[in-house]
Amino acid sequence: MQYTYNITQILDVDVLVIGGGPAGFGAAVSAARNGAKTLLVERFGTLGGMSTTGLVGPIMCSFDNDAEEQLSKGVFDELCRRAEAKGGAIHPSKVAPFTPYTSYYRRGHNNVTPFLSHVWARVMDEMATESGVQLLFDTQFLDCVMQGSRIETAILVNKNGLIGVRPKICIDCSGDADVAVRAGVETWYGDAENGNAAQPTSLFFEVDKIDRDAYIAALEPHFDELDNNFRNCFCWLVDKAKETGEWTLARNELGAYETCVPGRFKINTTRMTNVDGTDTFAVSKALVEGRRQVEEVLNFICKYIPGGENAEIVQVADALGVRETRHIVGRYQLTTHDILHRAEFEDSIMSYGYSIDVHAPNDGGGIFETVDKYYNIPYRSLVPIGCDNLLVAGRCISGSSKAAASFRCMSSCMTMGQAAGTAAALNKDTRGAIGDIDVKQLQKTLLEQGAVIKGITL
Repeated sequence: MQYTYNITQILDVDVLVIGGGPAGFGAAVSAARNGAKTLLVERFGTLGGMSTTGLVGPIMCSFDNDAEEQLSKGVFDELCRRAEAKGGAIHPSKVAPFTPYTSYYRRGHNNVTPFLSHVWARVMDEMATESGVQLLFDTQFLDCVMQGSRIETAILVNKNGLIGVRPKICIDCSGDADVAVRAGVETWYGDAENGNAAQPTSLFFEVDKIDRDAYIAALEPHFDELDNNFRNCFCWLVDKAKETGEWTLARNELGAYETCVPGRFKINTTRMTNVDGTDTFAVSKALVEGRRQVEEVLNFICKYIPGGENAEIVQVADALGVRETRHIVGRYQLTTHDILHRAEFEDSIMSYGYSIDVHAPNDGGGIFETVDKYYNIPYRSLVPIGCDNLLVAGRCISGSSKAAASFRCMSSCMTMGQAAGTAAALNKDTRGAIGDIDVKQLQKTLLEQGAVIKGITL
């Protein structure tokens, strides 16, 4: 079947960012602030992606693994502080491990950022518009028209019909490498070393009216037993519910993270396995199952959890929480060896310190391995092979599946986005490949604008 459509609306921009999640937000704000005419395209009606439409929270660790230095700064830190000023966040410097904010984990859960998604989204609106970003909501990326190895026109679709955008530089922040695939970039799905299995999906939701004093008191006798990253809070009550058939989920614990409102928790407990996050049919089925699991978890909280008797759902995420899909083939593939041994890169563009956190594809287990303080991500991992005016930021950069289990977190993605947006803006007028830029100039600009890049010498 062939379908022909005459596109009459054409936009010319310096930088086109596809996806308004943490990576896309960081990329667009940074590109605009560095002088680029920037268009940010988001398929939903809210910026923030998983942090807002997906209700994922808290923001995982923006400090090094020793809780000594904040690594995710720049745009991310500004967002945190502005949300905190509105009463919608707690700055990560004020959050210790082993509290209700971290679901009582010690390892790898220091300095999380509790926040309210609606406040987070509002601050993102403010920062984007103040920076001069043109926002286009309720719009999907559809395809690319290529001219050699460059994206000549990106095709978008929304209520207006089809829209063509001619960018000098495009940044793929879709999370699934959607633009890269359409531009002919090679990708792989899931864990290439494990039959291409991908991490499971989740559907977050928020509950309120939990009596936090009773909740904490019920956990206190078990404090010495906690800090198992796959069998932690109230696992003994989950075991009881399994015996009665009231718990059918592929999880062994209640993942509950208190927000900045006492007694209000984001719940990370549902689990849908073997879901291809790039297949809309599979995602649709998973959303239905996710909402069923939300009901089951709420019933469990009300019946089994001390202090949870009067718990009520505040909201359920509209977007499925997808941990892993495609990874691009880039100029450098980041590995777990790089992360665990703090490999040095001349083209490092950020430092990060979260653990390698692999949720098992089919059950409630996984791998949780903390890093040695921090590691760096090279610019080359954001540069796909085969498309000269495309950068990628977010969980689908060039990195192994297990490496992505660390850098997929939202503070990392936003920091990555800042680097990509800055690179695009500084080099928007070059006709050479965006991968061949002066990285030293990029590093210098990033450092001047609040980023942290450990171990580089300018």
